[in-house]
This record gives sequence, structure tokens and C-alpha cells, in this order.
Amino acid sequence: MTDSKYFTTTKKGEIFELKAELNSDKKEKKKEAVKKVIASMTVGKDVSALFPDVVNCMQTDNLELKKLVYLYLMNYAKSQPDMAIMAVNTFVKDCEDPNPLIRALAVRTMGCIRVDKITEYLCEPLRKCLKDEDPYVRKTAAVCVAKLHDINAQLVEDQGFLDTLKDLISDSNPMVVANAVAALSEIAESHPSSNLLDLNPQSINKLLTALNECTEWGQIFILDCLANYMPKDDREAQSICERVTPRLSHANSAVVLSAVKVLMKFMEMLSKDLDYYGTLLKKLAPPLVTLLSAEPELQYVALRNINLIVQKRPEILKHEMKVFFVKYNDPIYVKLEKLDIMIRLASQANIAQVLAELKEYATEVDVDFVRKAVRAIGRCAIKVEQSAERCVSTLLDLIQTKVNYVVQEAIVVIKDIFRKYPNKYESVIATLCENLDSLDEPEARAAMIWIVGEYAERIDNADELLESFLEGFHDESTQVQLQLLTAIVKLFLKKPTETQELVQQVLSLATQDSDNPDLRDRGYIYWRLLSTDPVAAKEVVLAEKPLISEETDLIEPTLLDELICYIGTLASVYHKPPSAFVEGSRGVTHKSLLPRTGSNESVESPDTAPSGGPAADQPSVIPTQGDLLGDLLNLDLGPPVSGPPMATAPVQMGAVDLLGGGLDILMGDESEGLRSDVGGSPAMGGTGGSFTPAPNTAAPTNVGAPLGTGLGDLFDLTGGVGTLSGSYVAPKTVWLPAMKAKGLEISGTFSRQVGSISMDLVLTNKALQVMSDFAIQFNRNSFGLAPAAPLQVHAPLAPNQSVEISLPLNTVGSVMKMDPLNNLQVAVKNNIDVFYFSTLYPLHILFVEDGKMERQMFLATWKDIPNENETQFQIKDCSLNADAVSSKLQGSNIFTVAKRNVEGQDMLYQSLKLTNGIWVLAELRIQPSNPNLTLSLKCRAPEVSQYIYQAYETILKN
Repeated sequence: MTDSKYFTTTKKGEIFELKAELNSDKKEKKKEAVKKVIASMTVGKDVSALFPDVVNCMQTDNLELKKLVYLYLMNYAKSQPDMAIMAVNTFVKDCEDPNPLIRALAVRTMGCIRVDKITEYLCEPLRKCLKDEDPYVRKTAAVCVAKLHDINAQLVEDQGFLDTLKDLISDSNPMVVANAVAALSEIAESHPSSNLLDLNPQSINKLLTALNECTEWGQIFILDCLANYMPKDDREAQSICERVTPRLSHANSAVVLSAVKVLMKFMEMLSKDLDYYGTLLKKLAPPLVTLLSAEPELQYVALRNINLIVQKRPEILKHEMKVFFVKYNDPIYVKLEKLDIMIRLASQANIAQVLAELKEYATEVDVDFVRKAVRAIGRCAIKVEQSAERCVSTLLDLIQTKVNYVVQEAIVVIKDIFRKYPNKYESVIATLCENLDSLDEPEARAAMIWIVGEYAERIDNADELLESFLEGFHDESTQVQLQLLTAIVKLFLKKPTETQELVQQVLSLATQDSDNPDLRDRGYIYWRLLSTDPVAAKEVVLAEKPLISEETDLIEPTLLDELICYIGTLASVYHKPPSAFVEGSRGVTHKSLLPRTGSNESVESPDTAPSGGPAADQPSVIPTQGDLLGDLLNLDLGPPVSGPPMATAPVQMGAVDLLGGGLDILMGDESEGLRSDVGGSPAMGGTGGSFTPAPNTAAPTNVGAPLGTGLGDLFDLTGGVGTLSGSYVAPKTVWLPAMKAKGLEISGTFSRQVGSISMDLVLTNKALQVMSDFAIQFNRNSFGLAPAAPLQVHAPLAPNQSVEISLPLNTVGSVMKMDPLNNLQVAVKNNIDVFYFSTLYPLHILFVEDGKMERQMFLATWKDIPNENETQFQIKDCSLNADAVSSKLQGSNIFTVAKRNVEGQDMLYQSLKLTNGIWVLAELRIQPSNPNLTLSLKCRAPEVSQYIYQAYETILKN
């Protein structure tokens, strides 16, 4: 006998047994087999081999068995699309079954099978089911349209399902209406531009009627849809509010929050004088309070939403303070949220109650909670002025407990109280100084140092206290180092004779021994201030400080308005708009509250472009003028300076020179030639020289400031960045021929000289009449170019006469991305007519004078910009050597950062900067024998690269 018996078995395996059972004639056995298959599928076993056998079981009248088979189909159709087609006939047949449950089940399953081949077979059954006599089938079909749209949007639009779905909003059954609204909202979310939910008073009325009768989820969909509606006047808003108010007493918290969202939104339109407005405020409080009796997780969501509501309308919950008192068994996340709301609701009427409660919390065992409670006492003092004294005495009691973290938090908040109420509670400083040794947290140490520096004249041993901190200066955090530097400078300005050594010690620690740029910069600024003009230093450092505001952690109003529109969603828990945390292709639309009726603010200001207009797709790389970053980066914000700035009268250095040679170390070897001029300190053998302040940023930093005049060239070690010769100017070309402008011919070019851009025009009158009253205007353009002055034509222009004009330009006009990027549309008006033309400006007129990057910075930026942003170009027939190329480009503000020779070819590494702050880095390869140069450009805004290349070519070939 052979060994083959070991490899054969009478047991055929689980799949084989299931296959046999599925093909059994007995209905009960079949059903049991399908249940086993579903059980195996659920625990993750692969039972796809049984697909044809399971599909055969579809032909049954048993609803339970049919559901199980459909469940199996949904799971495996994607991996077996060819087999799934077998089931299509049964689906189509089931969609005409007399039993509505089976019709709905078939259409629901077909919608869940995400297989392209099947979707086209689904259209006919779906069309019938959308018009089915049974509402259960219609409501299922409505949701199926949204699923189908997700798989194949074009098909849904072509088949006209969206119109059918809109008709279902007028359906007699509330559940069908709710599902139709849900489906349309889902589709509209992925296509924000399509106006699917075209709401009008009639459709709103139908939705409100359906609201009372549909399920809780249906109500949520309808309420969310209502929140997007814009009532035509306050009467309609009030009527909607009246019909939504009963939802506030619903058992489901999601329905309550959705109703609150609708009411908060429509209240914006109601006048505060209306009786109904007051009634509505009273009705909003109880449901919000009720939400706080749910389980902790729901409480947290409710509290995050209440936090937004209280910031928008504190009057709703002003009498409900006790609800937010913390219970001993609340989880920490609920406690902290309640604490936050307590402070927001604190007022003169309830402050005694709140303080007693907060003092109690400060003796709890949970450290995080205690810290927050102590901070809360400080915030109450700042918010409610009448309670400040009680708050300070409460804080002093807490300091007496000597519990380390309580003491530290108390000192941090007392610093804020001093800022809010100067010269009022300084008597407590002695108590604070007693606890100096116990402070080990950076924030508390920094606060204490601030107090000592600010009130140095009242503390006898202030210098000793600050010196004790100075011993471990390098081990302190940056926050403490910066505070200590400022405090010692304040002390020096108040007691100059006793603290000169101390101030020199801290300045040398900050500037020479520190590698933190913020600390170094602040050190140098103080050093320079003290050494040039101690009186000015006193005015700057000891200036009156503005009082701090009561609520520093309020959400910014426009963001708050947007978050109110998202009450009951994840955005209201995160306190961030959806665009901040939702990724992917789904369009996230920005919502905002409705404008108040009777207010004269329009919803959209006239000069903002409509959302679909060209301004909407502005590139983020060309910042709009309103964009803060754009404003910071834009160096040409002031009117351009056409000539060198006026020489400033030298300011005499102060007798005490604290620089003590520090600048030599800062400037390293490159500053050899400057040393005799900078600082003028005894240590360097200078004699208290003079310095000229740095000139206006709009002009190149070296113009008008002779080399070696102290601060003027302190940061300009290259010996000058701009060039007086100005950049390359193209010859004038005809922009507007006389034929097109009733005899007016305009030719011109653009130039940049000493930091200012101008449009050089020649106006020629080829008509038979005199021309006068000239004016010029530019359309919005990519870089905000605009005339900096009116078009000055001093005398009327006689026939056959020409006049040359140089029109100064700036870059603070409106910004809009043009195609091509350097296109400029111009309108010129005279006494005859208005004429329009467009021209292309060369980009090199926008290259600013401070576009030279330091080597290290260049290297880091080159690595940081992604490789896909690099573009290569060939500049043909250019026979210049590397030095000639470099100096020619420098004339147009393209600066060579470094040069090296690799295998016989010269490599120039260059940088330039545009007026809107965009940096462009370049690598230019020059081979001695080859007239073609290779230019590689890297930039965070790759769309400008093509135009930078054109500028290179223009400059080098002319």
C-alpha cells in the first residue's frame, strides 16, 4: 500500500460543505448555510468562492434569506464584479415585487454595490422606485440617488434624477421629504457651486410642515437645511423661529442643537426691541441646561457649543451660573470646560458666588484643575473691576498655603492684575518676593522677573534679586532670558549708578554668548539705544503700557459667526472651521451669520469680486493687499522715493558706550574696514564717533549713506546692495496706435531707478484738435501696480505735438492674477474719449534692491523648496563670461550669492526678490566654449519662473 492515503481524506473541508448546503433543496438548510457564510464573512474568512452559490439563493420569497444574500453581495461585489452582473436580473425583478419591503431592499442594495458595470442597470429600477406609490420605497430611493451620485455624478445628472429628487421635497410623506433633503444636501456639499437646494418661502413651508412628523434624524437634516436659508425679512425669520422653537424640547440632543443653530442664526435678523426677541432668549436657556444632565461625553459636546453661544449672546445663560459649578465626580475635560464658561458668565451680580466657588476649587487634588482655577480668579479680577480687590486677597490667601504650583500660578495672574490696575495693588510685592526661591516654572519665573523690573524703584534689593536669576542665565528658558534682559535694562534706567556692571553683564551674555537670534537682536537693540541716546531709551523701555483687555481668549468675531453656523457639528467642538481639519476634494463652503435687518452693512462689499469672479481664484503666492503676510512682505507700501534720501543729521553717541567692542565679534572678518567707524568705543580705540540711521526701506539701503557710517551699513556688509545705474530699460514701443484712439498715439516703456518704478510715456497728438484733461487708470493686476501720482500733462497738447511723461508707479494697488501674469490693462482719458489698451511689463522692474540672500539662507531655502518647483531654461547665443553676466544682472537687482567653477564651467548662484515678497533662487551654468547658458530657477510660486527667465534673457541680450 502506498503513502497516498495520508494525503487523502473523506472530509471535504468547510467551503465544500457550505457549497453542498447552499445547493440543498430544503429551504431551512439553505437559510442556515447562508447564515454560516455571513458569520464566516463577519469574522474575516474569505468565502468569496461561494459567490455563484449564494447568488442562486436570491430567487426566494423569504425576506430574511433575501436580506442575508444581499448583505453578502454588498461585501463581495467589488472583488467579483463579473459575477455580480449575474445578480442584476434578480434586482430588476425585485424592484417590481408586490412587497414594498423587497422593492426598497433591492434598490438600497443596488445603491451600495459600487461597481461601474452595475450602475447603468440601476437607472431604470431607480426611476420607478422614485415614483413608487409606497413612501418607504420612495424614501429609500431618494438616499440611493445620493449614493449613485457619489459613484457617477454625470450619470445622475444625465438621467434627470436631481430634478426628481427636488420634486420629492413637495412629497406628502414627511420621511420622504427628510430623505430628499438629506440626499440633496449631501450632493450639494460635494458640489458647492451647484444651486441644488433652491429654497424659497413655499419650499420652506413644506419643510417646516414635514419637520413635526418625521423621525429625529429626518428633523436634523431638515433643520440643517433651514439653517442655510436666507429669510427675505425679519417677519419671515420670526415666523420660522416660532415653528422651530418646539424642537427645543426634543429628547434627542442632536435635534436640540440643530434647532439652537437655526434660532441663533435667524435671531441676527430680529430687532432687539421686539418682545419676541426676549421670549426667544428665555426659551433657549432651559434646553441648553438640560443637555448638562446627560453623560459626560455629551456634556462635553454641549459645553463646547455653549461656550460659543455664551461668547455670542451671554444674556441667554446669565442667570444659569449654578449649572456650571463643578461636581466632584465630573471628568477633568468637563471641569475645565465648565470653568471657562463660568468666567465668561461672571459679572458684578454673581462674582461673590463665583469667587467662593473658585477658592474651593483651588484646594482640589487635581493639579491641572487647580492651576486653571487660580488663573480663573485672575481673569475674574481683570473682567469685573469691582471684584479686583477680593480677587487679590483670595490670591494672597492661596500664596500663604505655600503649595508650589498654586503659588506659581498666583504670581502669573498677579502680573496680569498689575497690568490691568497699575499703582493699585503694589503693596503685595513684598509677599511675592518672599516666594522667589520656590519658583521653578519658566512662566512663573518670567512673571516674577517682570514684576521686579517694572517696580524696581519700590524694591530695595531689586538688583540682588535679578542678579540671583542671572547666575544660571544660560540654563533658563528663552521666555525667562528675554524677560530678564528687559528687566535689568529697566533697572539700569531707573538706578543707573548702581547697576552699570549688571547691565553690561546681561548685554554681553545676551549678545555674545547666546545663539538665540531673538535674544541677540533684543540685546543689540537695547545696547544701541543705551549707547546712543539714554533719554530715548527711557522713553521706549519705560513707556506707559496699554491696559490689558478683559477677555484675551475670545474667538475672533468673524470666526465666531462662522462657528455659530456649525453648532452641533465637529467644528463646534474643535472651535475651528471645517476647512482647518477636513481634507480631500469635498468643497467646504464658508458660512457666515445673516446681516441684521435695518443695518446698512451689505452682505458683500461692492469692491469684493463675486465668488465666481476672477478674484476668487487668486493664487495664494501673490498675496492680496488685505492679506497680512502680503502687507508685511511688500516693501513698496509707501510711495516710491524717486531720488536718494536726505542725509540725516548725525546723532552724537552717548558718553557711556556699552557696546564695548561687541560688534567686532558680531561682524567677524568681513567688517575689518568698518571697525574704526562702528560703535566708536574706547575698547576699539574709537572716539565716540557718530552714526546715521538706516535710510527708508523704499530706497536701496546704501544710497545716500556713505560706507562705514555705523548703523547705515551695520547690516550691509557687502558694501552696497542696489546700484545707482538702474536696471535695463527696453526701448519705447507703440502701445496705442493713433487709428484706435481718435488720433492719440501712446508709446512707452517701463523702468526702475533707485527703488522706484516708472512708466515712461510719449503722448503724440495726430488729430486735428487740441487734447487736454488727461488721466490714467490701471485695472487690477498680478502685482498690484498702480499710478503713484496723477498723469501730469501741464499744457494742452496741440495737433502734431508730442510730450514725454514719466509716471511714477507703486505696488499697492488691488491684486488679481492675470493671464499672462505680467499683463497690464490701462485706461487713458482725455477731453475726447476714454481709450483702453493692454501691455506686458518686464518682470525685472519688480526686482527689489534688497534681494541678496545670505549664503546659509540661500542653501537652506534651496533645499526647502520642493524639487517639483524647479524649472530649467536655455538662454541661447549669449557670449558673455561669468563676471560680465554677474555685473549685468546686478544692475537689474539679480544678485550673485556665490560663484564656483566645476569641471571648467562657471556656476553662478543668484537670488532676487519681487515687490510682493516672493523670493526666486537661480543657478546659472556658463561654459566658456558654449554660447548657450543653462538657467535653473527655484521658487515657491513656480508660475513666475517663465517670466523671470524672460527677464534674464532680455537683460543679458541687450
